[in-house]
Amino acid sequence: MPLDRIFRSLIAWQSADGPPVPARALTAEQVRERYLANSVRPDGHGDSPLDAVSTEDLTVQGPDGAVVPCRVYSPAGTDRGRVMTFLHGGGWVAGDLDSHDRACRLVAESLGSVVVSVGYRRAPEFPYPAALVDACAAARWTSRSFPGRAHVIGGDSAGASLALGVAMEAREAGGPEFAAQLLLYPPADPSLLFAASSECAEGYLLSVDDMAWFYDLYVPDERRRRDPAVDLLHADLRNLPPAVIGTAEFDPLRDEGVELADKLAVCEVDVRHVPGPGLIHGYFLMHELVPAAAKRAQRVLQELDAVLGPVREAEPGAAEEQAAGRSEAKAAAAARGTSR
Repeated sequence: MPLDRIFRSLIAWQSADGPPVPARALTAEQVRERYLANSVRPDGHGDSPLDAVSTEDLTVQGPDGAVVPCRVYSPAGTDRGRVMTFLHGGGWVAGDLDSHDRACRLVAESLGSVVVSVGYRRAPEFPYPAALVDACAAARWTSRSFPGRAHVIGGDSAGASLALGVAMEAREAGGPEFAAQLLLYPPADPSLLFAASSECAEGYLLSVDDMAWFYDLYVPDERRRRDPAVDLLHADLRNLPPAVIGTAEFDPLRDEGVELADKLAVCEVDVRHVPGPGLIHGYFLMHELVPAAAKRAQRVLQELDAVLGPVREAEPGAAEEQAAGRSEAKAAAAARGTSR
C-alpha cells in the first residue's frame, strides 16, 4: 500500500532543505542528540492513560563490573502477571531510556506487564559484545526479581537484534526462561545484502549507509560479524521461545526481518510475523503521532498477548522477592550516586 500520508509529510518536511545529513557525517554524540530530539514524546498535559504508568529508576550490576541503568515500568491498569526485559533501538549507538519511554509505557499498559527497560552500553565507546553482556545481565536480574511471571525478551531495531542474542545465550546457559520474544524490525544481516537490494534502501529516514556506519561502530572487527548474535540469519535458531516479529513496508530492514521469520519457522519456532503496511522503520516509537502506527503497534502487542496466553499464578513469596530485588538494585544505585 502507499506510504502513510503522515510519514510522507514527515519525510518531505525533513528533506525540505536538502537530503538529511547521513549518520557518518556526524559524531556519535550528534547522532544521539538527533535521535533523542526526533523521538516522539508527549506535550506534558498528562492526559494520556500512559502517563499513569509508574516508573522507578535503578541500576543492575553486570558480570564485568559494568553498572547498567534500568527503568522499571508498572502498569496502572490490570497487572496480568507478565514482565518484559526491553532493549531499545538506535543502531547500538543512539537511543536510551528516555527515547523509548513512551514505547515502554505502551507495552506495560497494553500487556498488563512490568517492563524493565535497559540502558545498555553503546558503541563506539563500548563495541560488541558490551551491549549484549549488559542485556544478558539485565535479563537475568529481571528473572530473579520478578519470579513467577511470564518473561518476554524484547526490543526494537538494534534492541531486537540484542533480544534474539539474549534468547540464544539463555538457551546455551540453561536460563533464564523466556515465554516469548518481541522483535520489532530487527537488523539480522550484517552483510546488508538484503537491505542494499531493497527498493527502500534510501529515502525513508533510515538508509543502508546509516546501517553500515552503525555496524562499523558496533562491530569494528569484521570477523566478529559472523558471530551468531550479530549474523542472526546464519545463527542456530532452534529451540528458541515463540517470537512475534514486526516489520515495516518502507524499511530497508524489512526483507531481512521477513527472512528471519522464515528461518525461525523452519527451525520449528512458533513465530508470528506482523507486517507493517505503509509504515517506516521506527514506527513503534511514533504511536502517539501516527494513527496507522498506533494501530499496528496494538496489533503486534495483541499477537504477543495471544502467545503469552492466560495470566500466570505468581510463585509463593514472589511479591516479596520482587520488592527485595528492586530495593537492592535501588540501594546500589543510590550508593553510586546514580539514583534518579
